Amino acid sequence: MFIDKVKIYVKAGNGGNGCVSFHREKYVSHGGPDGGDGGKGGNIVLRIENGSNTLFAYKNRKKFVAANGGDGIAGKKHGATADDVILPVPPGTVVRDAQSGQIIKDMSNCEDFILCKGGRGGWGNRHFATPTRQIPRFAKMGMKGEEKEVVLELKMLADVGLVGLPSAGKSSILSVISSARPKIAAYHFTTLSPNLGVVSYGENQGFVCADIPGLIEGAAEGAGLGLDFLRHIDRCRMLIHVVDISGIESTDPIADIETITAELEKYSPELARRPRIIAANKYDAFDPELIDLEAFESYIDEKGYELIYVSAATLHNIDTLIQMTAERLRLLPPLTIYEKEYVEEDLSAPLDKTVKVRKTNGRYEVEGDWLYRFMETINFADRDQLMYFEKVLRENGVIKALEDAGCGEGDTVSMYDFEFDFIE
Repeated sequence: MFIDKVKIYVKAGNGGNGCVSFHREKYVSHGGPDGGDGGKGGNIVLRIENGSNTLFAYKNRKKFVAANGGDGIAGKKHGATADDVILPVPPGTVVRDAQSGQIIKDMSNCEDFILCKGGRGGWGNRHFATPTRQIPRFAKMGMKGEEKEVVLELKMLADVGLVGLPSAGKSSILSVISSARPKIAAYHFTTLSPNLGVVSYGENQGFVCADIPGLIEGAAEGAGLGLDFLRHIDRCRMLIHVVDISGIESTDPIADIETITAELEKYSPELARRPRIIAANKYDAFDPELIDLEAFESYIDEKGYELIYVSAATLHNIDTLIQMTAERLRLLPPLTIYEKEYVEEDLSAPLDKTVKVRKTNGRYEVEGDWLYRFMETINFADRDQLMYFEKVLRENGVIKALEDAGCGEGDTVSMYDFEFDFIE
């Protein structure tokens, strides 16, 4: 089954918690803290799977969660680093943020991409020993792993797109210019998914051609199969517009061309302006009494298209079509690679320690990006960690900001999910 667009939820593993431990050894009276650090959580990694052309692997499974890092161990031993979760995707897969639609990564020609980073492990209590606090009875919790809801959208990597009405002969042409073997039959919508074929010419030269099925009038609004597959010609550097010139399917090739052009224009005006060769197919069965060839050629000249009469059945002008296409491609820019649009928070940047304090319904609410990230590392059930938490608030001006806002003895303070009574 051909699947080319899916929404999935991904979450990297949390970092392991730091360990609270003290060195115990015979004849060693003051061993000191020796709690190890927690291990790093597993990443969610995207990897290009060459040879694949479908996202079928994500049809039934939509949630991927990496393992958490191991907790620190006594004896300054580091917790285990969790394994990454590898998600294979076909080349040409565009990864978008599900909420904003912005592009996170174009998996076209790149190394493995870390979509979600695993959380850092928390520090063991040995990191918190000072000359005045020689017995720290607390450690840091591990950081949470990143999580996202993303859309995987396959946009095939093809230099040339074969477009045209059903039964114009697109699949037949692809089968004779490449080694691809698409399904061919004498009825509409024979092809139910895009087919790729590598067209070879000369010595070690070639280009990739895609047969795009299902384009009919109204395709850009969802008629036929066109809306599902128009995205696969987004990257194409040029188009080969296949039209039936025999008069068997239609006696008005001009109207056929304008139908497809209108749908391309509705989907993307830029796509409709791509260089285009009109391949008038089934020339072996051409009937001059059905088709006004003079009017047809006059229309092509007026539009500025290049025209070639071909026959997939007899191979008439097929080699010329390949050569003509190769010559045009040499003059065109390379395949489109989509730039990143989604801007992620830079966790390595210096933290802005400012906080916002506002009074709502008798409570003083405190917010700040750094405060939210810091609170993720605190175990509020531990008394020593609570004391450390209070110390950090005082050192970073949070207590003063509360006092300046009018917070006094016994008032309720809310910091995200944590509430406490203010004590001066």
